[in-house]
This record gives sequence, structure tokens and C-alpha cells, in this order.
Amino acid sequence: MTLQQQTCIAALPAPSPRKILAAACGIHAVHDGYTDTLYLLLPLWQAEFALSYGAVGVMRALYSAILAGFQVPAAALAMRVNPVLLLAGGTALSGLAYLLAGASTGLAFLAFSLMLGGLGSSTQHPIGSDMVASAFPGVSARSALGTYNFAGDIGKMAFPTGAGLLLTFLPWRQTALAVGAIGMAAAVAVLMVLPSGRRQRGVHPEAREPHDDAPAAGWERGFQTLLAIGMADSATRMGFMTFLPFVLAAKGASLTASGFALTLTFAGGAFGKLACGLVGARLGVTRTIVVTKAATAALIVAVPMLPPLAILVVLPLIGMMLNGTSSVIYGSVPDFCPPGGRTRAFGVFYTATIGAGALAPIAFGALSDVLGLSVIMAGIACTALLTLLLAIQLRVMAKHQ
Repeated sequence: MTLQQQTCIAALPAPSPRKILAAACGIHAVHDGYTDTLYLLLPLWQAEFALSYGAVGVMRALYSAILAGFQVPAAALAMRVNPVLLLAGGTALSGLAYLLAGASTGLAFLAFSLMLGGLGSSTQHPIGSDMVASAFPGVSARSALGTYNFAGDIGKMAFPTGAGLLLTFLPWRQTALAVGAIGMAAAVAVLMVLPSGRRQRGVHPEAREPHDDAPAAGWERGFQTLLAIGMADSATRMGFMTFLPFVLAAKGASLTASGFALTLTFAGGAFGKLACGLVGARLGVTRTIVVTKAATAALIVAVPMLPPLAILVVLPLIGMMLNGTSSVIYGSVPDFCPPGGRTRAFGVFYTATIGAGALAPIAFGALSDVLGLSVIMAGIACTALLTLLLAIQLRVMAKHQ
């Protein structure tokens, strides 16, 4: 870019922080809604294409694996091209993926659509969070990012609920077309709210973090343990959410009831981010993880043995602990990274945890074909207990640093 072009761009009025936050929140809601609507569609795909549980896990992982693997490349690309265009393009691509899924004529084309959707959604987290942090510098960034994260939970609640209602009178293909149209409209809205002819204001990440390669003494082991905690937590969450609709279907629940069940879980997760933050401030990170994961494991084991109505009662509590604990873990990343290495640490953390969440349904699905859903729910609960043990190890390591 020439000096004259940079001068012209700088002269353009920048969008207000509120507009940036509103756009980022809206896009976050759409992408998280897209990701979690898949849980509702998986049982339908299993029935239509005669899939085993292992194949269901692979279908879910196609989306998550691409989403995880392209987080860091998307962040790097945003440094070279306009991030608004990249964010809008990624959103349009995710919407197109649902449109293609609705128009698919076979399993292979559906699988391609899922990978396309994961690629589009990989742009959202790195670009959206950076835009919000840049628009709200200093201490205001924490509350702004909290609003941004909460918006994702709104999408998790709204999209499965809406899709579940549509599925009561429309086939899944038409429902997917309607969901995909929302993404295309959201992409246009982003370009209208955040004009793409300029970069968003904010400090260039390289300027914010000049000491990216300077490690802090003893941080590596702590970060590695925290990363393992995050991966186990993500595997627990993705495994449970993937196979919850199948447990409900086995008990005779309708698609609308399954959509409502997912909404209850995500609503609990939204509240959990606030509740676990307050509890964590009083009990500490380790104690919060120990308490919530022990309860989570017990409830997950109980779910296959409960009647449908009782499952609906406990799902908000499970969601609160599943999602709330993840926010506590995520918030601890800055405590275990080298000076100036926060951006890189978060990139690695996102990639590893989402990747673990992508692989978990494959492993649990393959075992479900052999052992059954009830046994696999017990295995998911054991993964939650692994998170608990790692958290205790992290506390011991922190005392010796």
C-alpha cells in the first residue's frame, strides 16, 4: 500500500467502538449458532444416510477440525488483507455451506459442505476478538470481550431453537437453506456497519507485543498443563453435546424437544460464564475446576438413566459447568504465557482445544458402536475427571514456581 493510499484511508472516519462491538457480537452469534445447530441435524443425517455412531463423529469432526486448523492461518491472513472483508467473506462462506448442505444430493457433498463451513467460521474468533480488543483498549476490553463472548452463547441458544421449530414443519434440507440465508445476510450487514475500504483502528499486534519470543522462566510446563486441561474440557463438552440428542432420541424425544434441550444446555452455559467467574474469584481457578468437573462427571453418568423430563431439568446445570469452567480455563492463559506472547498463546490454545473437540466425537462415536451410548457417557464423564486431576497438578506446579 502506498503512502498516499494510507493517508486517504486514515482520513476516513472510523466506525465507533459500539458499532464494532455490535458487528462482532452479531457475527459471533451467527457462527456459534451455526456450529451448534449441527448437533440437532446429526441424528437426521444418521437416519437418512444410515450412519454408524463413528461416522456421525467423523461428520461432526469435519467441521470442527477445519475450524480449529485454520484459526492461526486466518489470523495471519488478517494481517495482510482487510480484516472486515475477511470476516464478511468467512461469514458468507459459512452461510453458503448451509445452503449447499440443504441442496446436497449425497453424503460426500454434505461432507464437503461441512468442511467449507468450518473454513468460513475459522475467521470469526481471531478477527472478531482482535477487533473488539482494539476498539476498547485498557480495562474496558475485559467487559467488551465479555459481551462479545456472551453474544456467542445467544447464538447457541437461538439457532438450535429456531432450527428445531422449523424442523417441525419443514424437512431438514429446507431448514438448512433458511439457516444459510441468515449467514449471507449477516455478511452483507457487516460490510454495511464496518465499511471494508479501511482497516479497523487499533494497534497492530506486532506493535502491541514486541517481545513475543521472550519466555518467562517456568512458564512452559504450566502452559502445557493448562493446555491439556483445556483439551480435556473441550473433548468432554463436544463429546457430550454430540451424543446428547441421540440419548434423547433413544428415549423417544422429538426433534423439537431435542432442540429445546440444546437450548437449555446453552442457556446454562451462558449463565455459567458469569457464575463461574464469580465463584472462581472466591475459590480460585483450581477449586472451581475441581468442584464443577466432579459434579459434571456425576451428572453426565446419570443422564442415560434419567427420564426425558428429568434430563431437561439437569441440562442447564450441566451446561453451566461445561461452559463456565471453560471460561475460567481460558481466562488463565495469560498467567501461563511468556511476556508479550499472549496472542500466540491464545492462538495455540484455541487451535489445540478446538482440535481436541473435533477428535473427541470420532473416538467416542467409534466406541459407541461397540459399547453403546450409556457406556460412552461414562467415558465422557471420565474425561471430565481427567480435567479435574490435571487442575490439581497445575496448582501443585504453581506453588513450586
